[in-house]
Amino acid sequence: MRIGHVTLANRLFAAPMAGVTDRPFRQLVKKLGAGYAVSEMVTSRRDLWASLKTSRRADHAGEAAPIAVQIAGTEAAMTGEAAAYNIDRGAQIIDINMGCPAKKVCSKWAGSALMQDEPLATQIIEAVVAACAPRRVPVTLKMRTGWCASERNAVRLARIAESAGVAMVTVHGRTREQGYKGEAEYDTIAAVKAAVAIPVVANGDIDSPEKARAVLQATGADAIMIGRAAQGRPWIFGDVAHYLEHGTHRAAPATRQVRAWLLEHLHDHYGLYGEHSGVRSARKHIGWAVRGLPGGEAFRARMNLIETCEEQVRAVGDFFEALAVDHPRLPATSGAAHDDTLEHNP
Repeated sequence: MRIGHVTLANRLFAAPMAGVTDRPFRQLVKKLGAGYAVSEMVTSRRDLWASLKTSRRADHAGEAAPIAVQIAGTEAAMTGEAAAYNIDRGAQIIDINMGCPAKKVCSKWAGSALMQDEPLATQIIEAVVAACAPRRVPVTLKMRTGWCASERNAVRLARIAESAGVAMVTVHGRTREQGYKGEAEYDTIAAVKAAVAIPVVANGDIDSPEKARAVLQATGADAIMIGRAAQGRPWIFGDVAHYLEHGTHRAAPATRQVRAWLLEHLHDHYGLYGEHSGVRSARKHIGWAVRGLPGGEAFRARMNLIETCEEQVRAVGDFFEALAVDHPRLPATSGAAHDDTLEHNP
């Protein structure tokens, strides 16, 4: 699997998710089987580049290659400048966001709102490719099937992107109007795959190894992208890889191994966010990890009262150590539910 000249470890990708796919999370999923992970959406507004939020999103210290950064913008020149800015800070692949359905993004004519304005979308794509090509940095595009059911223009935009020099397109199988409601459809993704020669990635509702195989078969896609199902279950990429290769499920991870992964992730998380913000932003990751586990709901409630990194680490370690006594391997019901209030998958 290649994106331009960049060779990937496999065809299992982690979706960009605002508030989720920061550097610590990307490092975790790459370690556990994802061949590729895209950053949280970074704004193209120059006046926000120095903000703490953007600087954290542009932090790739120690991250395993390839480093992929997703940018969002409403003006071609500005978005091209944002691409160059992120390349200077380590980006090896630039992804253009035309898929985010969030109202605060679409109200400013960014994200999936650009699918309503194909001339502007084309200008932005061309500007980003022009900024990236001299540096040999591939450009990718993530989009929805269209703005609404009556305006599914993913095929048209994919052809535009290919002609402009985009190296890969990812399609989430819903319109912007759907948000995350209803079920993803894959016919449009299959149509995009049939229409272009560049790699196509299928995204939407892939939450199990069986679903991953079914979506690959239904769409003919070159790769799949997993978002919400990786929350609390970052080893899903390894599960899918094993199933695609062997046709069987591998054993659930050892509970103490999950404990070690989570504690390592927490320390990395604190290193990026610091004590005050780190404890609070880590709660969602911990909550996803214990969802469905015996005693998990009570633990989540207690976790929200903890105010220090040291106490949080100790509590998480103790919870999983106690769980391991009765459950040497993690119960199969663990992992995050698909709660659309928790994140935005651009």
